[in-house]
Amino acid sequence: MFSNRVADRVKQLKGSGIREFFEIAQNMEGAISLGVGEPDFVTPWSVREACIYSLEKGYTTYTSNLGLIELRDALSNTIYKETGVYYEPGDEILITTGVSEGLDLALRAIINPGDEVILHEPSYVSYNPCVVFAGGTPVSVATVVDDQFKLRAEEVEERITERTKALILNYPNNPTGATLDRKDLEELADVVIEHDLLVVSDEIYGRLTYDGTHVSFSSLDGIKERTVLLNGFSKAYAMTGWRLGYAAGNRDIIEAMMKIHQYTMLCAPITAQMAALEALRCDNEVDRMVSEYNRRRRLMVEGLNEIGLSCFEPKGAFYTFPSIRDTGTGLTAEEFAKKLLLDEKVVVIPGSVFGACGEGFLRCAYAVSQQEIREALERIERFLSRICIR
Repeated sequence: MFSNRVADRVKQLKGSGIREFFEIAQNMEGAISLGVGEPDFVTPWSVREACIYSLEKGYTTYTSNLGLIELRDALSNTIYKETGVYYEPGDEILITTGVSEGLDLALRAIINPGDEVILHEPSYVSYNPCVVFAGGTPVSVATVVDDQFKLRAEEVEERITERTKALILNYPNNPTGATLDRKDLEELADVVIEHDLLVVSDEIYGRLTYDGTHVSFSSLDGIKERTVLLNGFSKAYAMTGWRLGYAAGNRDIIEAMMKIHQYTMLCAPITAQMAALEALRCDNEVDRMVSEYNRRRRLMVEGLNEIGLSCFEPKGAFYTFPSIRDTGTGLTAEEFAKKLLLDEKVVVIPGSVFGACGEGFLRCAYAVSQQEIREALERIERFLSRICIR
């Protein structure tokens, strides 16, 4: 009855393909989920203890719209230590309710109706919709497995028009696990500067880099003022449910983001902010988790290739992106994922939900135990043996 009153830009969007599979698996006994990017580690005890202590001391109030100055100061020091880039805690850092809110704020702060935003695909499911919600037009650039899903500067330049306003970057990448090295990023930076673009760089998986060292886009020459750096605590610190992220960038853009945040969210929860202060001291715990993810990465990649799902080795995040194109099943990625779930109770996400060029691939998260990975691989192999046409 009221569907005709829903905004057109909302009606035209599909719901999250990730959540669809997550909801199915929730009530399925014995299911193994390689679907949702949810660390299976518990938030380090010292972080939880800091939260408990803050409650005991009565920290239950609002904070500044920008977030606790103590946390912004600590983040400024952390970012400088890791990237060499200094952000002024007073007006160049905004604490957000997760990186998801940071992305939404950044796009709404910089996009005018009709502005084009270039994004690489496969990409995280929220990028395209958030551009639309901000009144912009998403322009996708396909990346390919033969080039390890790297975004190339020449591909971006080909899609730039007089309406292009910004570029969204996400490396290490969700869903592919791809990374970009310094040379790749510098070539992109040259295009950004030449065409006077803004950049929203989602670096939530930066600490989960296995080969080499993560290079922050904002650390490149001439790029800091053009870039909104997004990061947070969900992945590296196993704090998904705490919903805490941050944005760092040009003070004018941060101020604009804060205005929207001020009226729509007001501030991130103070208890999560107090806990985050302790999380920034937990390097040993983060290193321990990253080492375990690295072991799982190798187990997953080797196992997928052995059972016939061709998979390049991801360099970051905690996802593999194997191909089903040569399996002979005749199934689309969505059909394959649904049948695997119903037949063998293994949750994977069809690559097609991350963009058209993800068709023929699956996203498999290794944020589960090695035992569960081995069991999932056995189930997938059994499934393939039944349905493959050799």
